[in-house]
Formats: sequence, structure tokens, C-alpha cells
Amino acid sequence: MDLNSGPARRAGRTRDTSIDLRVLAAARRQLSRDGYEAMSVASVAEEAGTTRQAIYRRWPTKADLAAAVVATIDDDVAAETAQADPFAALVAELTDFARGVSMPGRMSLVGAMLQESADPAVVTRYRAHVIAPRRARLTAIFHDAQRLGLIDPDADFTVAVTMCTGNWYGRALAGDDPPPDWPVRAATLVWRSVGGDPPPFTMPD
Repeated sequence: MDLNSGPARRAGRTRDTSIDLRVLAAARRQLSRDGYEAMSVASVAEEAGTTRQAIYRRWPTKADLAAAVVATIDDDVAAETAQADPFAALVAELTDFARGVSMPGRMSLVGAMLQESADPAVVTRYRAHVIAPRRARLTAIFHDAQRLGLIDPDADFTVAVTMCTGNWYGRALAGDDPPPDWPVRAATLVWRSVGGDPPPFTMPD
């Protein structure tokens, strides 16, 4: 008998993408709440309503799963602002940062990445996927401002970029909620620190 004759062989089982979404959501909650070391594939499977085998078919290791969680963190890129107005671009970037870091679990995830027990590969991916693009955009804004003569020609971008987001984390650690106009106030402070004269600016509604 020709096994290749007759009706076509049944196609392989279609991957259930709803499992992927449930697993990533559960893993993100546990990674943010408990940290990398405490997160387990078994507990993620239980919360997601699936099995460890189903998870391992998709992500062979816990580190792979955590890295996949990091890859789902997509901060909305601030709208491009004309290079002729770097200060407005800085305010837009910090507004975007504040919106992203205020999302549920985001600050806890930052803390999880700082734990000594966090997998180095996951931390590296987090830095490349989340931290580096933000720093690159901020640096580009300061370069535009310097090119236009709006800040000092020898402005220290390394410190200025860190100041932009670092003061948010400092307030969070102190339990001090940032004010609604934090993006403008932070941008103004940093702008002055690099020798600029901040223009009048009103936060959009």
C-alpha cells in the first residue's frame, strides 16, 4: 500500500498563540514582583493555565523566557520633533519615559534587573532593548542642541543623560511621587546644567 496516496496527511497542530500571551504576561508579573531567581517555570505555567512542557517547547530555559519578557517591553518612541527645537524634543522624550516607567510592574522590573541573581544574558538584553535606545535618543537631542549653539560646546552629555532619568528613580526610591509637570521641570534643570537657557514651555493637555 502506498502510504503517500489517498488524502493528504494531516498538517501539524497549529500553535496556540493565546498560550504565548498568557505565559509572557504571567512571567512578566512574576519577574517584576519576585525577581529573576524566585520566578519559576512551574509557577508561571500554573498562573498561565498551561504546562511546563508547553513552555519549554517555546522557551527552552528560564533565561530564554525572561529574555522574551524583556523583548515585549516597547516604550513608545517619543514623536519626532524638529531638530530646530531640541528642548521640546527633550520634554517629549521625558514625557514618554515617564509614561512608560509608570506602567504597572515597570519599576519592579527595573529592580529585578539590578538584582545580583539576575541572569547576565537577560540583563544584557534589557540594557540593549530598553536602556540603550533611550540613552541614544537623549544623546542625539543634546548633540542637536550643541550644534545649534543652545548649550555649552563642552557640555558633559554622559552626566546629563543620566540626570534625565536618574532623578525619577531617586524620587521613586524616596517615595516621592513626581509632579504632573515633571518632564518640563526635569528638562529645564538638565538644560541649565549643560549651559542652556530653557525657553518657556507649557505641557500639552
